[in-house]
Amino acid sequence: MKKRTCLECGEPLKGRADQKFCNDSCRNAYNNKKASVSTNFMRKINRILKNNHSILEALNPEEKTTTYKSTLDKQGFNFGYFTNTYTTKTGRIYYFVYDQAYSELEGNKLMLVKKEA
Repeated sequence: MKKRTCLECGEPLKGRADQKFCNDSCRNAYNNKKASVSTNFMRKINRILKNNHSILEALNPEEKTTTYKSTLDKQGFNFGYFTNTYTTKTGRIYYFVYDQAYSELEGNKLMLVKKEA
């Protein structure tokens, strides 16, 4: 018969045949390590999205305005991260970060809008 050991600390297990951990502390530590890789990845993306949203929100207090791409760049806006896109019938693409959006105009100019509730 194979000796059963705790998946976290390696101590021998006593008790139920389907037991995987010697105590709650080991079970929690094991599951936290297992989830940390994907959680850290999501946390990083959420941080970028929140930063992008706060920049758009600060530059767009009137819910519709124009600005330059360089203004967003200087404030640390990451154009590679947005929550969704919307294409109008005329072909204009809006890049949304939650309820704030931007659309590219000519000459490095951007139109900022807020989605109506």
